[in-house]
Amino acid sequence: MHQGNAQRIDPELELIEDIAGFSKNPLGYVLYAFPWGSGELKNHQGPDSWQIDVLNDIGAGLISLQQAIQIATASGHDIGKSALVAWLILWAMSTREDTRGVVTANTESQLRTKTWPELAKWHRLAINRHWFTVTATAIFSVAKDHEKTWRTDAVPWSETNTEAFAGLHNEGKRVLLLFDEASSIPDVIWEVAEGAMLDSETEIIWGAFGNPTRNTGRFKECFGRFRHRWITRQIDSRSCMIANKAKIQEWIDDYGVDSDFVKVRVRGMFPSLSVKQFISLEDVDKAFGKSIRPEQYMFAPKILTCDPAWEGDDELVIGLRQGLVFKILRTIAKNDNDITIATLLANLEDEQGADAVFIDAGYGTGIVSAGKVLKRNHWRLVWFAEKSTDNGCINKRAEMWKLMRDWLKEGGAIPEDNVLHDDLIGPETVPRLDGKIQIESKKDMKKRRVPSPNRADALALSFAYPVDKKAGTRGQQKNITEAAEWSPFDA
Repeated sequence: MHQGNAQRIDPELELIEDIAGFSKNPLGYVLYAFPWGSGELKNHQGPDSWQIDVLNDIGAGLISLQQAIQIATASGHDIGKSALVAWLILWAMSTREDTRGVVTANTESQLRTKTWPELAKWHRLAINRHWFTVTATAIFSVAKDHEKTWRTDAVPWSETNTEAFAGLHNEGKRVLLLFDEASSIPDVIWEVAEGAMLDSETEIIWGAFGNPTRNTGRFKECFGRFRHRWITRQIDSRSCMIANKAKIQEWIDDYGVDSDFVKVRVRGMFPSLSVKQFISLEDVDKAFGKSIRPEQYMFAPKILTCDPAWEGDDELVIGLRQGLVFKILRTIAKNDNDITIATLLANLEDEQGADAVFIDAGYGTGIVSAGKVLKRNHWRLVWFAEKSTDNGCINKRAEMWKLMRDWLKEGGAIPEDNVLHDDLIGPETVPRLDGKIQIESKKDMKKRRVPSPNRADALALSFAYPVDKKAGTRGQQKNITEAAEWSPFDA
């Protein structure tokens, strides 16, 4: 009797019960659901060690629903990243009814040719593959009336159409959000996606994976200023089972183990300098918070600068550089009262004993005019678009940024100011056929969702023209040779 009942147990119910037991155990599901050691997986006995760690971290995080589980993994090539993304989708969908998810990547091609085919492969191998249908852009439940509520979609990101990310809510159930090749996903998509983190009593898993190709942007910030919000890992391809070790060694031999090429593609480290980035992260980090006694540069002139706010969300910045030391004296929300700013500048000039005052002409003409009323006729407007005295630079802005970059390399010191830090590494170069240096405009930076680098421009202004201590500027001199002999590290 008992034996007969046992023989009539429905295998499907057993499968449902088994998989339901892995609701808070993604590693358990991965080990259970796939035919490790046989068929297509005959050479694989299970996940790699780094994959196991990520799966276990997610399982541990599900014990509490007080905050989202946020995991960021920067890695070299060929480590099994896409496989892990596929496992997470299948586990999340299989162990919680009406799970909703979105997967995006740096490009539509990445989603279509790499991320989604990998999901299709692992879906085909899964013991419960009959529970779901996989199409070119989605995986959804075959259960009646659940195809719209129990699904994960592949959604190419779009800065002009963020509804797919803004609408990812599933209160009381489970939300899965995965970014593949996250380094190149714009900040605005990250910001909109954070709206899905607000559902209460909801299991929220947010995973960001990819090669660390850019050392700016939100993926980098997962490992920087937002690292307290994320569980982070940087995976070296050499430590992974499936990586092509011979090819990796070729790269190391050709480029060097400390090259940016190997850092990004092998070691899972962010580059010192992104492809178009003008000032390297390494140089800024060395200058950040560096201690230099001011008395070391008493011989050098003090140069007071003012970079006015361009738009309502910008800030006006007043800075002071003496030799290799720079500090920010004031930051003020956009202020249209030129007389107020001129009075403040005059007071700071007297207080600091400044030898020159340089003001960005873009929005500074009114400040200089007000300064003349205060008998500050020596204040100098700096036109960023004017002709450079350096033939290798397209304009004065490029010239100043080049000198600022050299100053950082030569040992310049900046305050522990995170905004200034990000400002310095934010601007990219504009490729030119003539090879001249051109820095992208503030307008173009804002198109990339990168803030206007007002604090960095305040430092750059200090390199506009040569300055003699207590002798004013030599900026109007016509002798280009004399200007070329001037050292920006002394002034």
